[in-house]
Amino acid sequence: MDNLEIERKYLVLNEDFKAQATEEKHIRQGYLCQDSEHLVRIRLTDNKAFITIKGRNDSEGLARFEWEQEISVQSAETLLQRCKDKVLSKTRYIVPFHDLRIEVDHFHSGKKQDLILAEIELPHANYQLPALPDWIGEEVTSQPDYYNSNML
Repeated sequence: MDNLEIERKYLVLNEDFKAQATEEKHIRQGYLCQDSEHLVRIRLTDNKAFITIKGRNDSEGLARFEWEQEISVQSAETLLQRCKDKVLSKTRYIVPFHDLRIEVDHFHSGKKQDLILAEIELPHANYQLPALPDWIGEEVTSQPDYYNSNML
């Protein structure tokens, strides 16, 4: 299916990932609409902005519909103001991992402030991950408490 996001999420045990990171981004993201079937997110990174529509997670929390479109930074700033108290702030570190990449998010706001969470986007649902780095802990893919939209 087109526009399908398949990812696994893990708690991060320590900051050893920083030595392997090749990129660091500062992100603000807010939610314009959020219900049981979908959400609409605005994300502003250091110099780019996106609007994203995500569908409901499957029963394992592994896959869901995702559509994303780049928008102007000015539009994102305007839309983030409409999100009011539904805005998260985080730093994202990109860590190369075999033929994939690990996105490590350190949250600076919300219910789980100071949480560090790793996400690995997979090419398909049956993809077998190689051994994970030592700094990756418990898998939390299917736990709704660790969905960004639930951390507000």
